[in-house]
Amino acid sequence: MQQQYPFKEIEQTAQKSWENNKTFAACEVSDKPKYFCLSMFPYPSGRLHMGHVRNYTIGDVLSRFHRMRGFNVMQPMGWDAFGLPAENAAIKNNTAPAKWTYENIEHMKTQLKQLGLAVDWNREISTCTPEYYRWEQWLFTELFKKGLIYKKTATVNWDPVDQTVLANEQVIDGKGWRSGALVEKRDIPQYFMKITAYADELLNDLDKLDGWPEQVKTMQRNWIGKSYGCEVEFPIVGQSGNLKVYTTRPDTLMGATYVAVAAEHALATLAAQNNRALQAFIDECKLGSVAEADVATAEKKGMDTGLFVTHPLNGEQLPVWVANYVLASYGEGAVMAVPAHDERDFEFATNYKLPIKPIYENTVWRTKEKSRPLEDYGYYEFEASKWKNWYSEKNEVITINSERYNDLFPKEAFDAISTDLNQRNLGKKRTQYRLRDWGVSRQRYWGCPIPIIHCPKCGEVPVPADQLPVVLPENVVMDGVGSPIKKDPSFFETTCPSCGVKATRETDTLDTFFESSWYFARYASFDAANSMVDERANYWLPVDQYVGGIEHAILHLLYARFFNKLMRDVGLIENDEPFTKLLTQGMVLKDGSKMSKSKGNTVDPQALIDTYGADTARLFMMFAAPPEQSLEWADSGVEGANRFLRRLWKACYDHLQLGSIAAYTQGELTAELKSLRLQLHQTIEKVADDYGRRHSFNTAISSVMELMNALAKVENTDETTRAVRQEVLQTAILLLSPIVPHICDALWGEFNPNGKLVDADWPVADKAAMVQDEVALVIQVNGKLRGNITVAKTMDKATIEKLATEQPFVQKYLVNGARVRKIIVVPNKLVNIVVS
Repeated sequence: MQQQYPFKEIEQTAQKSWENNKTFAACEVSDKPKYFCLSMFPYPSGRLHMGHVRNYTIGDVLSRFHRMRGFNVMQPMGWDAFGLPAENAAIKNNTAPAKWTYENIEHMKTQLKQLGLAVDWNREISTCTPEYYRWEQWLFTELFKKGLIYKKTATVNWDPVDQTVLANEQVIDGKGWRSGALVEKRDIPQYFMKITAYADELLNDLDKLDGWPEQVKTMQRNWIGKSYGCEVEFPIVGQSGNLKVYTTRPDTLMGATYVAVAAEHALATLAAQNNRALQAFIDECKLGSVAEADVATAEKKGMDTGLFVTHPLNGEQLPVWVANYVLASYGEGAVMAVPAHDERDFEFATNYKLPIKPIYENTVWRTKEKSRPLEDYGYYEFEASKWKNWYSEKNEVITINSERYNDLFPKEAFDAISTDLNQRNLGKKRTQYRLRDWGVSRQRYWGCPIPIIHCPKCGEVPVPADQLPVVLPENVVMDGVGSPIKKDPSFFETTCPSCGVKATRETDTLDTFFESSWYFARYASFDAANSMVDERANYWLPVDQYVGGIEHAILHLLYARFFNKLMRDVGLIENDEPFTKLLTQGMVLKDGSKMSKSKGNTVDPQALIDTYGADTARLFMMFAAPPEQSLEWADSGVEGANRFLRRLWKACYDHLQLGSIAAYTQGELTAELKSLRLQLHQTIEKVADDYGRRHSFNTAISSVMELMNALAKVENTDETTRAVRQEVLQTAILLLSPIVPHICDALWGEFNPNGKLVDADWPVADKAAMVQDEVALVIQVNGKLRGNITVAKTMDKATIEKLATEQPFVQKYLVNGARVRKIIVVPNKLVNIVVS
């Protein structure tokens, strides 16, 4: 054994051994319980960053720990390889996106292997390969046949720089999530997945996910946004037909003073036919984002259309306005405005001096003074804080100014007004969702081709299964103007599979979230040639532990849950949910902000591995912060992690230099060695709980560090002491091995020349060693801490009292006539001596 810690040599040796022996290859034939641990797969950007190191180390620690605990473990790895960055890089570097992507995959794969991950590389997948996307094309065609995928012209978010459609979730503060360009609205034919058909199940099944963070489940509940309300119809004055709106607050209908429609609404189009100013305003509105969050924060603007509708209950005529805060995609693209009880309506009505009619009064005020007539309520009495009070105290308010609906509580008004609307055929109760169907068409090249053929006779025809995959040409030239396949007749010219006439292929590609929504299932059937997944999927699924960032709480995790249910319903898998447990790790920060190239605060993992080794990188990442919290980078922390590994190596070296010895199993021990073994076996129990239940890797490391500090204080080299030291060191190696596998693999080989660490079981705590013969008692005088004593657990109360009062730190309070009045003994905890 070398005296100095040779990290490069031992890491290369361990990694070569694991690869040659296929140590971490998973197999379905096992009598052990299965454990599928999965970390969100990376985009092959070219180089690892510290977020990757943290994410994959967390998953690796859990995988290695469960392997030692007797589980049949699968930890696979793959590449989320389609996406816009490859196109941009190809243009910049004058190459093809495929070539750039495959080169990046090879480089990053080498880096990941240098981290020492216990990955089954046989199961590696890349989503940009035809072998992978063939099956999502097949699923697309099956869902298209069932009506769960359909095409319609829709108002979408258009990124003018990236030249593609963005989902609402991909619009941040009105800008594209990748380009940062101001998003525009456009009407474009799109393919949509009917995720709303699964809205109730997606919502209800969140209650089954006990192993998910509540924060993530709350975010998904809010995004799905189930609400109960009423459909209300306002007859259009001077025309046939009604304006339909959806509201969650029909109880406030009597307070409606105008209606507002989206810029894309048919009434807006009608009113603008002879109104240039209105048309210009509508065009301006269409430039904005269709994302709800952006609309909510934008300045409220509008224009009167000159049209009116009739209130369905009191017959009043209400003006129709076009407003930029009304979304065409939500509800009916129109709202009834109740400015006294809605923040957006209030802001709008205040700006444009529109009537504000309160229809609720606080019940506490009602008991103190008579109801005030409507004319007493002026425009400016309803300050921003006032309407909130009206709205939030709905259990303490009662209706006013509502004619026959006066003196009702909100629930009573809700039901009464909904009933009357239904009787007049001008409304009915309805359940609504905030969730919208998922638009999956993208006008980019580097993505999975949508398997649809456009036939002049047959219309839209799904590509037959025996003609899949529709292969994306990889040898293309990127000129930065549109998609190459849209200009390539050899790709889009084809014949209709139904009638044989000339036809064209769809040239849009799928949203890249399509690939990442089912990859977890493909790992289980990675080499299935004749099906998307096979019977092995039902062995491995659901994923037992999923690891990834909180930023994926809505997009990826919701879509993955949706796809899981789709695959279940077409008979591919049996489980309802894809991920049993979810761990969302925090970001890696430096100087208080997220690491990024633009800020110049990145740290290259490769340089860290080259300088200190992968184990140091892994140890620092797990020790610096709990996994769910953000981690602040510190060079001193890295140096400290490396220092501890060198101490561990030296402790083992010094011990082994004295010769081989068996670990302690039985025999008489000194009090010092009993205390050390007590700490050792308490540490075994604690670290197992930290790894398995709490995922608190930093406290697990801290406990082993404390154990090593205690061992360092034991200086004797007699046979019994050395046997206990052997037990402590061997156990420490096992406890640390999930986090720092390379050094532990080498040290285990030194302690056990005929054994391999990868075959070792998790240590079992010796209950006998955890039985304490002695106990430390806190000594108080008049309730204040003055010292402590160690006594035998069997010592009687009288002896404890005598020993406590004899202590020098107690005797000094028994001078000048002071005497002991009372002694309180709390067994195994404290002694309180009352002195007067």
